[in-house]
Amino acid sequence: MVISFEALHKDIWARTGRLKVGEKIARTPLLLPVINPHIQLITPSEMQQMGVEALITNAYIFSKSVEFRKSALEKGLHEVLGFDGIIMTDSGAFQQSVYGDVAFSNTETVEFQRAIGSEIIVPMDIATPPDRDYEGAREELSTTMERITEAMTIIDDGHLAAPVQGGIFPDLRADAAVRVNETGATFCPIGAVVPLMENYRYKELVQVVLAAKQRLNPSSCIHLFGAGHPAMFALAAAMGCDVFDSAAYALYAREGRYMTTSGSLKLNELQELPCACQVCRTHTVEELKKSPDKERLLAMHNLSVSLAEIARIRQAIIDGTLWEVVDERCRSHPRLLEGYRELLSRSSDLVERDRVSKRRFFYRGDESCMRTEVIRYHSACLRFVPGATCHIAMNEMVSGDTDTVVQFKPPFGIYPSEMAETFPIGQSEIPAWDEPMVKAGLQGVRRYIEYNTETQFSISCPQRWISTLHESLKGLEDRYVCI
Repeated sequence: MVISFEALHKDIWARTGRLKVGEKIARTPLLLPVINPHIQLITPSEMQQMGVEALITNAYIFSKSVEFRKSALEKGLHEVLGFDGIIMTDSGAFQQSVYGDVAFSNTETVEFQRAIGSEIIVPMDIATPPDRDYEGAREELSTTMERITEAMTIIDDGHLAAPVQGGIFPDLRADAAVRVNETGATFCPIGAVVPLMENYRYKELVQVVLAAKQRLNPSSCIHLFGAGHPAMFALAAAMGCDVFDSAAYALYAREGRYMTTSGSLKLNELQELPCACQVCRTHTVEELKKSPDKERLLAMHNLSVSLAEIARIRQAIIDGTLWEVVDERCRSHPRLLEGYRELLSRSSDLVERDRVSKRRFFYRGDESCMRTEVIRYHSACLRFVPGATCHIAMNEMVSGDTDTVVQFKPPFGIYPSEMAETFPIGQSEIPAWDEPMVKAGLQGVRRYIEYNTETQFSISCPQRWISTLHESLKGLEDRYVCI
């Protein structure tokens, strides 16, 4: 295969890795800035100097361009754009979804992309909108799969991407993923999600992405089409998306919008530039507002913020701290928080691919109790077998006349002293008191007591936790005693 993907580090469902296309290699997670050859606020060569390793442009625009079509066919995209990294082309499916029939067939777009030297080629899939009913979405998915099959008779050397469609219906997305696996494609974009993001429907975004991701081959490189704002990169990475593409850096600049990792601000309302990029450190707000080059400078800022966020996510994956980045980013908007909670509700599935040991666990509120580290630990601690009697020390008091003594640390639950320095017990930072945190830890205690049916338990509990303890262990009164 010309396109290959190698995962290096993982956290939740995110991976850092190497995307290899021919002899070129790019690091993932990876951001592909969108290039319109007619409107280049930042040139591809300038992007390369900023650290951009791959970009995406539109085959349909090139095919209809009086200025660029001939030169692209004669010289190839890399020479025309002045970029020697990886170049991916979209098929024109976006234009078809917005404007209707664009008179550019599946065969034509695939052959044209090959002719202009695209390295990742996309067939003319159908971008099913969120308002399409189930039958309509299923029919459009069938058409997309037919076009992928047709494209593979033309592009048979591994350059072809295989989009996963299916509208807002998780079962169709899962079915599409299974069928895409059968094609043998390595690069698998999840398409038609831009309307969900534009309308802040992040809960549904999580549902459809996870439905596809769970069924796609784990060795596939997953591209989330149109995921262009840095505020949601961490959430998307946590779902297992490896590649993003963004036209937002330029679109927002033309609208006078200043990107941050917690949202976008209107430049004309700013008094300060809260960023460390070169543009912001070499201009005042007033200078930027009055600059004749304002759009270009804003675009450079927006792209810098986006690239920096991708780098931060890569480092967080390596460190095993991605949950904390997701938590921080998703609290910037109530609808992102809704998507975050939907992701957390799937932790029992996520834990299967998450790493076992991480650098740390920082408790950041109720949502932290649903993280994969907590879910895994509640199951893992059941492997510790107590004696006939077991004392759970929730404070400094320890009973000396029991067979087994274990400690308590919320939100995880019990742990033997031998595990005090291991992850997550020894590498977690928690507040002195937080009711949801204590309740989550006591759920772990409950599971432990229920599992060890032959053991009688005693518990030494701080006074302020007594009522929470009894509430959490309701129905097990004959199995434990407080001392």
